[in-house]
Amino acid sequence: MRQLLTLLRRTVKSPPAAAILVRRGAHYKAPKAANPPTPPKPPQKPQSFSHHDQTWEDPYSWMSSLNDKVAMRHMDIYMEQEEKYAEAVMADTDRLQSKLQSEMASRLSFDLSTPPLRWGPWLYYRRAEEGKQYPVLCRRLASLNEEFISHKSPSAGFDFTSGKRIEQKLLDYNQEAERFGGYAYEELSEVSPDHRFLAYTMYDKDNDFYRLSVRNLNSGALCGKPQADRVSSLAWAKDGQALLYVVTDQKKRPCRIYCSIIGSTDDDVLLLGELDDSTYVNIRHTKDFHFVTVTTFTPKSSKVFLINAADPFSGLTLVWECEGLAHCILEHHQGLLYLFTDAAKEGQPVDFHYLLRSPVDASTGPRIWENVFIDDLDLVVEDVDFCSTNLVMILREDRNFRLCSVPLPLPAGKGPVSLKELHPNYLPLPKYVSQISPGPNYDYYSSTMRFTISSPVMPDAVVDYDLSSGKWNIVQQQNILHERTKVLYGTASLPSILKQTSNTTTVDSPNDVRLNDYDLWNDLSEFYACERHNVCSYDGVEVPLTILRSRKNKREDKNPGLLHGHGAYGELLDKRWRSELKSLLDRGWLIAYADVRGGGGGGKKWHRDGRGTKKNNSIEDYISCAKYLIERQIVNENKLAGWGYSAGGLLVASAINICPDLFRALVLKVPFLDATNTLLNPILPLTAADYEEFGYPWNIDDFHAIRKYSPYDNVRKDVLYPAVLISSSFNTRFGVWEAAKWVARVREHAMYDPKRPVLLNLTTDIVEENRYLQCKESALEAAFLIKMMES
Repeated sequence: MRQLLTLLRRTVKSPPAAAILVRRGAHYKAPKAANPPTPPKPPQKPQSFSHHDQTWEDPYSWMSSLNDKVAMRHMDIYMEQEEKYAEAVMADTDRLQSKLQSEMASRLSFDLSTPPLRWGPWLYYRRAEEGKQYPVLCRRLASLNEEFISHKSPSAGFDFTSGKRIEQKLLDYNQEAERFGGYAYEELSEVSPDHRFLAYTMYDKDNDFYRLSVRNLNSGALCGKPQADRVSSLAWAKDGQALLYVVTDQKKRPCRIYCSIIGSTDDDVLLLGELDDSTYVNIRHTKDFHFVTVTTFTPKSSKVFLINAADPFSGLTLVWECEGLAHCILEHHQGLLYLFTDAAKEGQPVDFHYLLRSPVDASTGPRIWENVFIDDLDLVVEDVDFCSTNLVMILREDRNFRLCSVPLPLPAGKGPVSLKELHPNYLPLPKYVSQISPGPNYDYYSSTMRFTISSPVMPDAVVDYDLSSGKWNIVQQQNILHERTKVLYGTASLPSILKQTSNTTTVDSPNDVRLNDYDLWNDLSEFYACERHNVCSYDGVEVPLTILRSRKNKREDKNPGLLHGHGAYGELLDKRWRSELKSLLDRGWLIAYADVRGGGGGGKKWHRDGRGTKKNNSIEDYISCAKYLIERQIVNENKLAGWGYSAGGLLVASAINICPDLFRALVLKVPFLDATNTLLNPILPLTAADYEEFGYPWNIDDFHAIRKYSPYDNVRKDVLYPAVLISSSFNTRFGVWEAAKWVARVREHAMYDPKRPVLLNLTTDIVEENRYLQCKESALEAAFLIKMMES
């Protein structure tokens, strides 16, 4: 039950907070010198701050004074010094960086197109055009697709028999880039149910908001209205004749819903205007387009309303309400509403999501919601998706993921049932699954559903499962072993594999999946070993640790290792196969992933136990995993590195404040480092979820917890710190000033060792998705790690 057309929205590049990082000093060539380069020293301008019962001094607070022209001039000078220092330190790795970049680039998929997604009579896909920076969004009639299997060539859009072009270009993002400052980033994309219009939002960098446009897919022209700014969510109504959209206030809080009639000259109608500063609004349509659901959130309550899509001006009907902030996704199937939520039950918080149902027509009395399934703590439902014939569930059994389907409608009148009573069909999966992500699955009336299957030892596989026949196809997956892309389309590709998959049988339990099925996946486990360990943390809690290594390299205590961590927002740690890590694995490195508290995969309690006043748990978990690698001689005690992105940067940087001698090097990407100041005086907007995660500094207990774990506030004096490479930007949620302040403080307080440099890799702007530039950045990181381990 995700936002739809996800793959089609992977159009241009990562969001601003995750922008690909490109060094400003990329063309600077530092002269090679016998003496090591000297790190720059920014000016100190001490300023005192007080809150609750504490007073502290920040000599680098001036770096975040964005409205102070003098301070920003000093910042420009300092940033130039930093880039020159980083270039000088890394100058002797130029050849290594080139080699690594060449290796990584050689593993890139040559195919830049997405596999066609069928919805109704159409196949939607995006593809690259030769010599163009951005892709184009296209479609063609499925009835004309049988003899035009390949999507690698533009000629696939031409019917040579009839002489007619069968491909229709819907949106050229190269043209969108011209409209939006030279680059294009699309946030939302929704095709109308009648396939006549495309509503989408593009990021306007100059104004820092998302702008809504609607394009007529028959003519290709932009519609005169709606054209709105600061749009955060969309939903179609009236079979594509009306578009509902949510706009944000100046603080980026989604708060108002408008309805626009396509083709009408009337002003857009305000359907809901939230005045409460703590209320956030989101909309989506049910998969059958019968309703638009409106979800409102505050820290104290969550509500779900229904709007009749056939008459969007008929008002909002409240169908669900609960205390606290809860995840609430509503679907409709044959007169029944299904609610997937993690709201508290009878006033008691729960550690999992569960599925409820209620008749749409409940006008005779108070609405009653009944549980669909009997709670089973051994088999947790992580996510659900619907089509007209089946309910598909992503399950977690302990730490293992499963995928199953049951036919619809579900038995009625029996009350909650055990999932086993419904004889679920467990769908084939590869080994060591780390994540299952629902695909767009836009076609509600199709029994074929798409999922992306991820594993540490397998490139992501986009898989279509036919729920009615049991057949399944891998429609796209990169073949790392042959340095090319394996793309399968229908009956035209790899007939031997498809013959086997067409005979896939229905199974009654996860253990009944045939062993032969594993041979059908592009699995790398023959070459790379995946090990799972349980590490005892400081308080006795077992923390999952996943270790990846090359089988061709002998396991010994001389191996260097890289330990990843995140531990925030209840998000799963990204353990997907990343081809750039192959360069380290093949050089004898071990790649480890610490699933610390605060992250996902262990239920809501696992998340709660690593956030707010309990954030220290996630940090101690990470430290325990690092010590485990060293004490078990899995990694050399002098060759362990840490890696953290965003909130993961806070985790890793906090860990080295506690145990600075545990790591030899760190790589931090757009890290959150200055927790106290950022949470007290946010320069860039923060959400309620951010404060829920890291703590409300106006609460004295939360404030003391923040002060205790904040990396910037706890840098130790006269201690030798690891070598550090930080990549950051002015255009991220955690601005470059956080990284710059932390770098300056570490250099000021810690012992100086030229063999353990602290480098700031600065980016100047949000840049378009360019996989070769991404390789360049990954090569820089790998070269830094190799250099630090060999120095």
